[in-house]
Amino acid sequence: MTASLAGALSGGGGGDMTERKGAEAGTEAVPGQRENDGGAGRRPEDEPGRGVIVAFGQTMKTLRVREGLEREEFGRRLGYSASTIASFEQGRRIPTPQAIDRADEVLGAGGLLCLWKEQVERAQYPVRFQGMAQLEKECAELLMYDALIVNGLLQTEDYMRALLGMRRPPLMPETIDQRVTARLARRDIFDRQPAPLLGFVMTEAVLRQHYGGTGVLRGQLEHLLLLGQKRNVEIQVMPLNCEENAGVNGPFTVVTRKDGKKFVYSEAHATSTLEADTEHTVLAAARYGIIRSQALRPRESAQFIERLLGEL
Repeated sequence: MTASLAGALSGGGGGDMTERKGAEAGTEAVPGQRENDGGAGRRPEDEPGRGVIVAFGQTMKTLRVREGLEREEFGRRLGYSASTIASFEQGRRIPTPQAIDRADEVLGAGGLLCLWKEQVERAQYPVRFQGMAQLEKECAELLMYDALIVNGLLQTEDYMRALLGMRRPPLMPETIDQRVTARLARRDIFDRQPAPLLGFVMTEAVLRQHYGGTGVLRGQLEHLLLLGQKRNVEIQVMPLNCEENAGVNGPFTVVTRKDGKKFVYSEAHATSTLEADTEHTVLAAARYGIIRSQALRPRESAQFIERLLGEL
């Protein structure tokens, strides 16, 4: 971790730098942070987050029992089933911020449960992505290039589940549910005000992969067309017959924070990096500009996606 990177984080992201396990809210993932598989679908990097979720669930259960509420009644007041309340209390599911607010009110916790919201929200993500998740909340612009799968912000729930279901070793069902919930929550970025500028370039190969089957792909392509109609969103396709592509080094994201500070995020097989070095971020932004110029324009890309839909 370089001094410049640590300084950039402390200057605007909030929170202390933690290098032992990777990125905390407002900090970057440690360059080269590994995501090693750990047994039956749960990875070592998930354990710190799981500890937070379990501790929150135990706290909520303690308050519920103190109030003399059965799970059925407590769930009714929150709008959940008794089995979902049990999942919250056992740390198998992560409640939404709204559910935490309501639980605090129903249990008369006086803000005690609300104190957990930030930590619980952060725990939804793999440790290596937590820094990037925080930056998404603070960004004025996101520029993303993808060559393997549809970007997480653009994925439908069916597409998410198909991808997560293909992980090896297999992820536990509750881990898949948590990842899906967290990824869906990130969609808030599309409706945020003031709206950040969001640019996506993806290769044609990404759009031709039948992950999850033809029905899943059809739904995903239709979803891309809908999102592409938003005024703050540009979706572009890099066709397979394009003879030049400045993105041959792989997928990456350029983030510009509201204070103008730029970051570059990238993932490989089992590592991720989040850089703040000025030279790296400037070059990455320039590279994205070249990629954008080489890809089909947004209107042409929408027409291209429509043709792909017609082929299914």
